[in-house]
Amino acid sequence: MRILVVEDDPVLSDGLKVGLGLDGSVVDSVAACADALAALAAARFDAMVLDIMLPDGSGLDVLKEMRERGDATPVILLTALDDPPDRVRGLDTGADDYLGKPFDLDELAARLRAIARRKEGRAGAVLQAAGIVLDPARLTVTACGEAVSLSRREFAVLAALMERPGVIRSRGELEDRLYGWQEEIESNAVEVHIHNLRVKLGRATIETVRGLGYRLRASS
Repeated sequence: MRILVVEDDPVLSDGLKVGLGLDGSVVDSVAACADALAALAAARFDAMVLDIMLPDGSGLDVLKEMRERGDATPVILLTALDDPPDRVRGLDTGADDYLGKPFDLDELAARLRAIARRKEGRAGAVLQAAGIVLDPARLTVTACGEAVSLSRREFAVLAALMERPGVIRSRGELEDRLYGWQEEIESNAVEVHIHNLRVKLGRATIETVRGLGYRLRASS
């Protein structure tokens, strides 16, 4: 997943970036309302972690503006304002989930996976297609019952393809799952990861659609 973290505490923001990165996500972070709205206008995110008390306003105002302009990015509010009326207000403003500080990082990661799969219309936590089983929580992959060892970025590319078997994912979409703002995008990174996945999973598993991108065959 590509996640936007909106948090003005630099220690917490850095901790979320590292912790969620270990969970397999690409994390971009900003510290203010204006920067959050600019980030959402410039890039697509699979989910957002949003603090309420920010230096230039309330995260609820960011959330309200997002929903008014039709931005359906899943949002978890992460805040010290954790009384029931605060939670009700946040959820009624358009949040998908609400987590009070202090919090457990593993729980936050699990909640992010849950809201992301709801957005994709999936009920199950595990992805299955073409004889492949991918578990986002355990970061494991099996093919025809055999464990397959993948790098973090190979895992991210495969997860993006398995979320929508048979649907073409463009090179840009796949790059979004691999790199944050401050990372230099290697010119042939996607092609290299696709090649490695074909070696490990079978050449027929991933199809190249010339000029458009790649897709996972619904069956192989």
